[in-house]
Amino acid sequence: MGKTIAIIDYGLGNLRSVMRGIEAAGARAVITGSPEEIAAADGIVLPGVGAFHEGMDQLGSLRETVCAATKDVPLLGICLGMQMLMDSSEEHGLHKGLCLIPGNVRRFPSVPGIKVPHMGWNTIRLTKEETPLFAGLPREAYVYFVHSYYADTTHEYTLTSTDYILPFASSIVRGNVYGVQFHPEKSGAFGLALLRNFIGLG
Repeated sequence: MGKTIAIIDYGLGNLRSVMRGIEAAGARAVITGSPEEIAAADGIVLPGVGAFHEGMDQLGSLRETVCAATKDVPLLGICLGMQMLMDSSEEHGLHKGLCLIPGNVRRFPSVPGIKVPHMGWNTIRLTKEETPLFAGLPREAYVYFVHSYYADTTHEYTLTSTDYILPFASSIVRGNVYGVQFHPEKSGAFGLALLRNFIGLG
């Protein structure tokens, strides 16, 4: 296990399942809230389950550590962690994000007969021809989601698109910063291959 991936511990998210996914994909995983360990890692994962404003509040002073680290190493935001990469969220009022990828987080509109949250397996479709995070993977895949809010961003920053009530960006990218709305650690062989690709970026 040559590479070390720092999984940021800020009090939200199923850290152990992400850790098991990273280890199964071939790297050493460290669950940490230490700026020094985060800065020394070969890659960073920002997981998260819960409300956007709670996530940003709990992240606290680690915000600067995360943003600075992305100049040198890849970052992967998962679920709430992906949403926190964006400019803002309208969940429980308007709240500022990390501003690493342009766009805003919005709630799915209410449609009779369609449940929110979007929970379970759904299809992602690759929208960019060449992207190292999805290298060697199929252009369409079935992955696992749990979320009530979605990333509203432009095609420039969209890696994959998914339909649920409306089309939304299910994976995003800007430079070294990646985000996936789905849970790769719960998405079988495809999710494991994606985590392997992420480890290879570092």
